[in-house]
Amino acid sequence: MKNKFSVPPFLRVSRCLRHLRVLPGAVLVAIGVITVHGQTGSQPIARTDPNSRLAHTQLLDKARRGGIDVYFTGDSITRRWGTSDAQYRDFLANWTRNFFGWNAANFGWGADTVQNILWRLTGGELDGVHPKVIVLMAGTNNVGGMPRQGIDASVVESVANGIAAILDVMRGKAPDATVILMGITPRTDANGGASVMPTIDAINERFAALADGRRIRYLNINSQLARADGVPREGATVDGLHLSVAGYQVWADALKPILTEILGAPATTDHAPPPTGDPSATSSGSPTR
Repeated sequence: MKNKFSVPPFLRVSRCLRHLRVLPGAVLVAIGVITVHGQTGSQPIARTDPNSRLAHTQLLDKARRGGIDVYFTGDSITRRWGTSDAQYRDFLANWTRNFFGWNAANFGWGADTVQNILWRLTGGELDGVHPKVIVLMAGTNNVGGMPRQGIDASVVESVANGIAAILDVMRGKAPDATVILMGITPRTDANGGASVMPTIDAINERFAALADGRRIRYLNINSQLARADGVPREGATVDGLHLSVAGYQVWADALKPILTEILGAPATTDHAPPPTGDPSATSSGSPTR
C-alpha cells in the first residue's frame, strides 16, 4: 500500500488540477478554496536568484554523496553553523567539536523562508539520503524584523502551514527518520526591541502541536537564549538574530542527548560529505548570509 505521506497535499492538489478540463477561472476558484481552508503558506516558493540556484545544485550533489545520518536544514541560522565559508570558521569548528562521528551534514541556506525550504526539499535535497535524524530550524525569515503590535496571525498561519507541509515531505522521503523540530529562536525587531516575540511564541506553540514526541520531537531552547522580556541574552547572538558560538553551543547541548539516545555515542570516524559554502564567496571570505 502506498504511504499516505509520500505526496504532500499541495502536490496532490496540483496534480489533480492538471487533469481537470475546466475553465481557468474555475481553477482559480479551486485554489481560492484551498487557501480559505487553511492551506495558506503550504506551497513551495522557488528562489530565483542565480546564487541560490547554484547553492541548490551544490546541495543536491551533497545529498547524492550519502553517508549522512543527521540532516540539518533551515535558513542562515542553520547554514552558518556548518559552512565552509572562511568568515564562519569558528562556527564550523564548533559544529565539528559537537557532531563529528554522527555523520552530520548541513543543508541550510541563507534568507530562506519556510516555503523556500519546502521548495528545496521537494526539489530533491532529501532524495535518497535516508537520514536517521533530521533537524529543522525555520521560520524567522517569515517573521522578519518589522516592529509589530501583538501577534501577526497571518504570519503564524503561513509558517505553521508551511512547516506542516515540510513535515509531510520529510515523512514521505525519510519515513524512518526522527525529526527534531526546533522552535524559532529569539530575535530583535528593527528598533532593537522584542515586539516580534509574541508572533514567534505563537508560531512555536503551533510547532509544539505538530510534534508527537516520537517521530517528530519539538525542541525549544529560547529560555536559555533570551531574557525575560524576550530579547536575546548578551552574547547569545552576533546581531540580535544570528547565533554566536555561545548560542550554537546552547543548541548543541540540547541536541546531543537526543542524538545519543537515537544514534548512540559518536564514532571515531565520520562519513558525512564535506561542508559546502556560499557559491558567491571569494577566497578572502566576502560577506555572505
